[in-house]
Amino acid sequence: MYKIDISKRALKFIAKQSKPQQELLLKAISKLPMGDIKPLKGHKGVYRLRVDDFRIIYTIDNGQMVICVIDAGNRGQIYKRY
Repeated sequence: MYKIDISKRALKFIAKQSKPQQELLLKAISKLPMGDIKPLKGHKGVYRLRVDDFRIIYTIDNGQMVICVIDAGNRGQIYKRY
């Protein structure tokens, strides 16, 4: 099992969502590294998870078995930051 660390930025975005969306996002994060994931183009070792119209950006450290959720956001806005 991987340990999952979620950044303040991602937690802040999740907290602003409605309760059903919060549950959906947190459930998807808890299942990482499973799901609709792809490497983020132009960034080595950075991946994205697609959850409805939301995207979760994260990295994986297989040596320490840690997944670090860097950011979460709407599909149209999240990629502008990366």
